Amino acid sequence: MAFWDRLKAELIDIIEWTDDSSDTLVYRFERHNNEIKHGAQLIVRQGQAAVFINEGQVADVFKPGRYELQTKNVPILATLQGWKYGFESPFKAEVYFVNTRRYTDQKWGTKNPVMLRDPEFGPVRIRAFGNYAFRVSDPAKFLSEIVGTDGDFGTEEISDQLRNLIVSRFTDAVGESKIPILDLASNYDELGDFVTTKIAPEFDAYGLLITKLLVENISLPPNVEEALDKRSSMGIIGDLHKYTQYQTAEAMRAAAENPTGMAGGGMGMGMGFAMANAMGGAMMGGGQGAAPGGQPPPGPGAPPPPPPSAPQFFCFINGQQAGPFPEPQLEQLAKGGQFTPDTLVWQQGMANWTKASEVAPMQALFTRLQPPAPPPIPGNKSFFVAHNGQQDGPFPPQALQAQVEGGRLTEDTLVWTEGMAAWTPAGEVEELQALFQQRPAAPPPPPPPPPG
Repeated sequence: MAFWDRLKAELIDIIEWTDDSSDTLVYRFERHNNEIKHGAQLIVRQGQAAVFINEGQVADVFKPGRYELQTKNVPILATLQGWKYGFESPFKAEVYFVNTRRYTDQKWGTKNPVMLRDPEFGPVRIRAFGNYAFRVSDPAKFLSEIVGTDGDFGTEEISDQLRNLIVSRFTDAVGESKIPILDLASNYDELGDFVTTKIAPEFDAYGLLITKLLVENISLPPNVEEALDKRSSMGIIGDLHKYTQYQTAEAMRAAAENPTGMAGGGMGMGMGFAMANAMGGAMMGGGQGAAPGGQPPPGPGAPPPPPPSAPQFFCFINGQQAGPFPEPQLEQLAKGGQFTPDTLVWQQGMANWTKASEVAPMQALFTRLQPPAPPPIPGNKSFFVAHNGQQDGPFPPQALQAQVEGGRLTEDTLVWTEGMAAWTPAGEVEELQALFQQRPAAPPPPPPPPPG
């Protein structure tokens, strides 16, 4: 068999490579003992280069074309082998064909999230991926630096190294650019061009040229994307107050369609109160002798009217309407942390949903639930003051005097100090009564004008 291989090699005098693959970068042309006849035909097709290697050294490089291998056509090889003029014997040399065409749709992407500092969101992690294209620009350097003696070298053998180069330089470029996360999508082309320019010298060291780098997508972790979607939804909603009113109306309609449920029962009660108040308002002034509130005056000997019912409030808890709740039940919810001063409440007669801390009955409720005040400063009796349902202080007598003069502390303002059983109007506290007696009297009226 070896005899026929050798005979076949002696007869073949055409050196060429027809590539039918899509990922082969370098192919070594096999010859028996690497012998090449003098005058053999070398055919280098478009998108190829042929490199002659002599004892591990790069000799001659042929561009696309048809060549007859003679001493004058391989000057470097002839010099290396010491051929004399007119040398016509077979010579030994390795022939490597290098694909110089462009290799497109090469993938790159971050294996792990990249940590960045965003000016709007703070520290965030991003992932990015895309594709790039490259080609061999210097066949001799590529063989020397990367291929070596590999007779069949494909793109998969270098793709990992090129991908790592791109990801490293891309990460550095994004970090230095200081571009906000929300603006990255409008800078994909600029980032791709910048990274291409930055890594060009490193590709050139391998004998390669990166012709194009595209950024296909830069994404955030799923939980961050979900939070961003919620933020976008709030921006689309616009007026949160009107949206709350709309949601409340929808909830009332849904409850009305399900009268058997507990929510329907509570909603029905609230709607009943609203209808009763509306009917009472319509009847006010409708007839003579009507009592305030639209109720007819009791006749002689009639039993007294029932006491007024305690106010009840609807609450917006965990994104849903609940209630109505009487004040004792609201107090229990407040102790459990479900009802806070920022919770939106509503009752018949209110124009809009309002924070509980801005509704008078709820201010008193939260005042009662405030934790015990810390002890006063030794040797200086101070008082805590309730302003708009919030506890302030403690204030020494001098500060209280300033509040009286400024109109913030009145005789009806609730105060408390150590030893008092409950919050008490300031005018009923013996130690503070003198503050209100010391208020400057009103100036006398101007004197009458002299008679004319």
